[in-house]
Amino acid sequence: MPELLRLHADHAPALLLFEQENRTYFARSIPDRGDDYFSHFDERHEALLAEQEAGLHHFHLLMDVSGVVLGRVNLVDVADGSAELGFRIAESAAGRGLATAAVRRVCAMAAKDYGLTSLRAATTLDNTGSRTVLERTGFVRVGTVELGGRPGIRLLRTLDDERNDTERPSEATGSP
Repeated sequence: MPELLRLHADHAPALLLFEQENRTYFARSIPDRGDDYFSHFDERHEALLAEQEAGLHHFHLLMDVSGVVLGRVNLVDVADGSAELGFRIAESAAGRGLATAAVRRVCAMAAKDYGLTSLRAATTLDNTGSRTVLERTGFVRVGTVELGGRPGIRLLRTLDDERNDTERPSEATGSP
């Protein structure tokens, strides 16, 4: 049963492994993080945790019971009641509803725990999986964007009342 956890310092090894194992898979649909991301991972991880502590970002990992990272859902550039949502799910966990369930949960957390009123997102036009997850979780198209030289769309979700999202049975676990 996967659990959504706020990112902590001790998650670094599992997160790095997740990113390394899925790098090629992710690069098929989103811009690659580049070699620098991996060679300076520890420093970057510490810096991001400090920014999270300052309230600039909120990072979350979707982990299985053995501590393997199945995905991540991040809220970055928090300002004026809004943030940018980004997510990625491991190739081995794709197609099981985990992304939809995790994004729904983070939307609820954004409203209840972080006091946000809206979330922005962007995806490339050819990333059908991400577009589907965003649409299923209440994001609506508001414009176009270029991501890593590829055409994409910008989406927005208003976080009016998230209570119903947390009361629904989880698609990822089948439990309330």
